Amino acid sequence: MRPLGRHAGEPVSYVLPQPPGAPDAWTTEAAQQGRVGSQRLLEVAEVVPPGAVASVLGPAVVVRRRLVLLDGQPVELADSYYPLEIARGTGLAQAARIRGGAPTLLAELGFRPDEVAEQLAVRPGTAAETAALDLPGGSQVVELVRVTYERDGSPYEVAVMVMRPEGRVFRYRMKVDDDGVSRR
Repeated sequence: MRPLGRHAGEPVSYVLPQPPGAPDAWTTEAAQQGRVGSQRLLEVAEVVPPGAVASVLGPAVVVRRRLVLLDGQPVELADSYYPLEIARGTGLAQAARIRGGAPTLLAELGFRPDEVAEQLAVRPGTAAETAALDLPGGSQVVELVRVTYERDGSPYEVAVMVMRPEGRVFRYRMKVDDDGVSRR
């Protein structure tokens, strides 16, 4: 499999709105490589989130669970969590595709990213994850957790992505000042 997929350190295309009428960032990225990127919506619901998500967004959220496909093959499970006060009554809480992806709708609602924090881990996949990603039991997966923040420092999305490890390229680039502190 050629390297293609979510490039950590280049999350900006995945958190910014798309131009009017454009598809989501994943579909666009795959097409630029001559491939077909798509997503299957698995669930949209108000839920009590896992502990790590609850510590960022609170005790009740809307989750959008998707199976991400490349040329029809599963490559990623993607769960995006949103605070109820943002998602309720919007397309984020509806079991339907969002034209241009969630970042486009979020921008229409007034939410534009100011900062993105990511955590990357390689771990054994659960039985459900390996089955969904068509991996042998006991396989390793890559987990990327991304928190997107508004200019005032408020988080408005936590995305938990569990990926097949092959074909993934992770690039990071940051500015560091003389004191060793990262700058935007």
